[in-house]
Amino acid sequence: MSKVSVSLNVNGLTHQVVVEPRQTLADVLREECGLTGTHLGCEHGVCGACTVSLDGVPARACLIYGVMAEGMEIRTVESLAHGNDLHPLQRAFMRHHALQCGYCTPGFLMLLATSLEANPYRDAAEMRELISSNLCRCTGYQNIVAAAEDYAAELRAERSAA
Repeated sequence: MSKVSVSLNVNGLTHQVVVEPRQTLADVLREECGLTGTHLGCEHGVCGACTVSLDGVPARACLIYGVMAEGMEIRTVESLAHGNDLHPLQRAFMRHHALQCGYCTPGFLMLLATSLEANPYRDAAEMRELISSNLCRCTGYQNIVAAAEDYAAELRAERSAA
């Protein structure tokens, strides 16, 4: 199969990559851009481990071809922390013990960061509904909900102060 050149905007940086048109965005991010934080689980869009932000909307990177993401703003889990300075959502995950094995964590972080930045005014039921789209086999979800609520409260406080 012939390869094509694609320019991707990932975490604010331009990545010029040459990919097969059938290569998923998840594979392009991992193999061509060296960003291995996007995990591949089911590769059918069910588990959410590969969730990234595309133009500010959570998306399953295993369901999108890399060539389709050209011209879009792509954010991966690597965009959250700045060196040793963790993102407030990552700190909330730590405070609430919202991860165990960590395999699903990047997908949850990107789902929640993207969704809550857009709308931090969700109640507990809406938060549970939101995270139900991602699968975790270790935590039982309650601590993920607590971390998400903590982060949402922080975002609401910031917006009230502004």
